[in-house]
Amino acid sequence: MKTKNFIIFSLLLKFSTSIYAQHSIGNYSAEFLDPSRSNRSIPVEIYYPSVSEGINAQVAFGQFPIIIFGHGFLMSFSAYQNLWEEFVPRGYIIAFPRTEEGLINDHQEFGWDLQFLVTRIQGEGVDNDSPIFGAVDNNTALMGHSMGGGAAFLAADSLTQNQNIQLKTIIGLAPAESSSNGVSSISSALNVSTPALILSGSQDGVTPPEDHHLPMFNNLSSSYKTFISILGGAHCYFGEPNFFCDFGEATASSGISISREDQQNITFDFVNLWLDYMLKDSCEQYNAFQDSVFNSNRITYDQIHQENLTSTVIENNGVLSSSVIGSEYQWYMNNSPIAGANNFTFTPNGSGNYFVEVFFVNGCPTISEPYTFEFLTTSKSKLMPDQFFLHQNYPNPFNPITSISYDLAQNGMVSLTILDMNGKIIKNLVNEFQNAGNHSLTWDGVNFAGEVVSAGLYLCVLQVGNTKQTKKMSFIK
Repeated sequence: MKTKNFIIFSLLLKFSTSIYAQHSIGNYSAEFLDPSRSNRSIPVEIYYPSVSEGINAQVAFGQFPIIIFGHGFLMSFSAYQNLWEEFVPRGYIIAFPRTEEGLINDHQEFGWDLQFLVTRIQGEGVDNDSPIFGAVDNNTALMGHSMGGGAAFLAADSLTQNQNIQLKTIIGLAPAESSSNGVSSISSALNVSTPALILSGSQDGVTPPEDHHLPMFNNLSSSYKTFISILGGAHCYFGEPNFFCDFGEATASSGISISREDQQNITFDFVNLWLDYMLKDSCEQYNAFQDSVFNSNRITYDQIHQENLTSTVIENNGVLSSSVIGSEYQWYMNNSPIAGANNFTFTPNGSGNYFVEVFFVNGCPTISEPYTFEFLTTSKSKLMPDQFFLHQNYPNPFNPITSISYDLAQNGMVSLTILDMNGKIIKNLVNEFQNAGNHSLTWDGVNFAGEVVSAGLYLCVLQVGNTKQTKKMSFIK
C-alpha cells in the first residue's frame, strides 16, 4: 500500500516528466513468425520514441507503453501516419501489422495477429538485437480502425480469457463488425472486461454506429467503458486520406459537417487523456478526461463506470468506516499510515485525527477529511458488553452501504440475516460461532446473487440461541 505523500510525489513526477515529454520518432520494420499458426509470417512497422528521427534511430531514455493498431479494410499502416505522429512523441510505442491488407481478408486471422503482437512487442524490450531493447513498458493498448477495430475486439476476447494483465485497454475507432469462421466482434465483446473506449462519427454510413459501434459497446462486460459520438463526424476521418475508404464513404455517408482535421483533433483530445490514464496511471488525466466528456459540446456520449466518490469517515459505536466502497483502503492517524489498517472499517485504540484513503479499481484514490476521534468518550464501547443488543444500522436510510453493529454478552452461534418485509431471506451476513464482545460489519445492498436489491424497507435480524432482535433498514436509490 502506498503512503499518501508517496502517491502525491509519484503522480506529480510521472505527470511532469512522462506525459508531456516530447520525443523524436524512430521506426523499424520487422517480420515475426507465429509458431501457434504454422509460423504465420506477420510483417510489422514499429514506431518508437527516439533521440533523433529515422530508421533504427537510438531509442529515447525511459520505458514506453505499447499500442498495437489494426488497420481498416483495404488500408495499410501508411494511412495512419497521423497516429504515430501524435502518440510517439508523447512517449508511446505503436506497432502496425501489415497483414490482411488485400481485398480478400480473414478477420479472425487478423485478430490473432493483433493478439500475437501484444506479447511479441513486449518481447522486443528484452531482445538485445531490437532497436527498442530495454525501453518497453509492458502496459499495452489494443487499438484499431474499422475492420482493425473489430479485429481488436476478437484479440481482446482471447487475451481477457487468458487473463493477460498487461492489456490495460481497448480503443475502437469506428470499429466494424468483424466476422469470419463463425466468430464475431460483437459477440466477442461479451467476454471483454478490459476498460474500453469507442469513438464514432455520428454521420458514419460505412459502418453505421447503430449496427456496428453501439452493439459492441453495449455488449462489453467492462465495468469502465465510454462511447463517444463525434457530432458531424465521418468514418474515414480517423485516418489520413485513402482512396478506397474515402470512395466508400462518398457513396455511403451523408451530412458530414466537420473537417478531417477537426475530427482528428477531437479524437486526440480524448484518446491522449485516456491513454495517459490507462497506460501511464495518471489520475490527473483521468479527471481531465471525465471533465472533457461531461463538458464538451462537440460530442454526445454514453458511459458506464464506477464514480470515484469522495469518502468521509463514519463513526458507529466506536468503529470508524469509509462512506464509500473501494478496492483497497489505508487508514491514517495524525497524518501517519497505520500499519495493517487496510480494511473498510477500523477500530481506533487512541484519540487523534483519523482519515481514510480509498483506492478504486481505476487506480485513483480519494482521501477523506480528518475525523477527530476521542477515545475516552467512546472507550466504554470497548468494555465487555453486559447484554445482547443489535444497534440501529448507520447510515439509515442508506445507499449503497451501511454499517451494522451488535454486542454479544457471551460466546455463541450467531446468525445475522437480511429479510424483505414479506419475510423472504435476502442474504445471510453471519452464520458462525462468535466470541462475546462488540462486532461490526457492512452490507452493500446486494442479495445472494450479487444483485442490488430494490429500494424499500428491509429487516435486519440478529439471533443468538433462542434470542432475536430486529431493526428496520431503508434502502434508497
